[in-house]
Amino acid sequence: MGSKEARQGPTVSRDELSWLSTGVSVGLAILAGSISVQSAARADDIDLGTRDALTGNWGGARTSLSKMGIDWNLTYTGEVFSNMSGGLTRGTAYEDLIDLELESDLNKLFGWKGGTAHLSLYQINDSGRNAGDLVGAISDISGIDARPAFRLFTLYVQQELGSAGSLRIGQIAADDEFVISDTAALLVNGSFGWANPIDDNLPGGGPAYPLATPGIRLKLDPSEEVKVLAAIFSGNPAGDCPPNEKPEVCNKHGTTFSFTGGALFMGEVQYRPNAKPNGDDNGGPPESAYRLGGWYHNDEFPDLANPNLERGGNWAVYGIFDQTVWRNASSALTLFLGVAATPEDRSPISFYIDGGFGITGPLASRPDDVIVFGVAYSDISSDLAALDKATRRATGISIPIQDSETAIELTYIAQVTPWWTLQPDLQYIIHPGGNVPSPNNPTRAVEDSFLVGFRTRVTF
Repeated sequence: MGSKEARQGPTVSRDELSWLSTGVSVGLAILAGSISVQSAARADDIDLGTRDALTGNWGGARTSLSKMGIDWNLTYTGEVFSNMSGGLTRGTAYEDLIDLELESDLNKLFGWKGGTAHLSLYQINDSGRNAGDLVGAISDISGIDARPAFRLFTLYVQQELGSAGSLRIGQIAADDEFVISDTAALLVNGSFGWANPIDDNLPGGGPAYPLATPGIRLKLDPSEEVKVLAAIFSGNPAGDCPPNEKPEVCNKHGTTFSFTGGALFMGEVQYRPNAKPNGDDNGGPPESAYRLGGWYHNDEFPDLANPNLERGGNWAVYGIFDQTVWRNASSALTLFLGVAATPEDRSPISFYIDGGFGITGPLASRPDDVIVFGVAYSDISSDLAALDKATRRATGISIPIQDSETAIELTYIAQVTPWWTLQPDLQYIIHPGGNVPSPNNPTRAVEDSFLVGFRTRVTF
């Protein structure tokens, strides 16, 4: 994905400054335009500070469309990151994501009882490089890191099975429902949303942002507290992609609809002891949740100790735990922990663990704000380390030995209005890439990286 595709560049170019100034100008213009039309809006559109979306209810048009069976959501996420030290290069990168989601109630539209349809489209932009290009880390510095493109992401229909669950079929994404910590997902670093042992060990990064794949997902609801997920996905979201080409280049617009590369099977059991029928109404980490799952991919995988050999299939098991340990009327403290293990002989990331905490309502005057801290540790396969040692002996060059990478992040999400958040972010990456050689000196590893970032999100 984006952070693993290093594209060198100057520290801050005129193009990058242009991106930043354009983004600020557009944001101010939208805000000014919204304020100027308030006098002509309906009563439910007038209060800019309390409406759910920046553009309001469109004089009742949103409600009318929803009654017809059409709901839509348009969000803008923009961020800037500066690499202050270490990594591949110092400098600043800007990127943004425009996300359009359409949800249709097929019962209201066509009389299809229990049927819904979903479409999501992305416009991805950057300033010539993204945050990951500055560092060269295994962990994506940002969960929106991707190559610039207009992209179809998901397109599916879903059939509700009464109280038993639902069935989903089409182009779907595993990271919509699988391997999610509700607390860790609030962090910016991509590994807290789609963990490294999946992203790095599966072809094309697996069926997750920005590459979904054709698939079928079954969800069963034995009770309000217990959910069971099972799915089968096409094995390679990039399709028939040459070995040295980037997946996002092979499937540039998300329209490959790949059925190549075998199949990926995923299963997960979720338990929420305090689940609420209408979901959690708190904007931050929800009540406690526990998830156990695994995946199996039936394609051939290179043997890491001997790339001329292949291993049949690959698999992983994982557990994810969110535990609320303290709560009062306006605040809560939730701890999270994620663990995953895969076979060392065919998986570059053989063991993974992350953990941290989230605090909602850190200030009495800011009940909707959230502070989140997380640490993600990725252990490199010992077979890759053995290969590095063999290369040392064969060449006589004292290259670094791959061992591990650790990503540390602290972020604060300020809920300015229901439709607008501001999010300063700090990250420190130890052994970017897992202690790999520096491009400028193969006998030295890429140095630890410290990044300062800022993200904003607007719902239109």
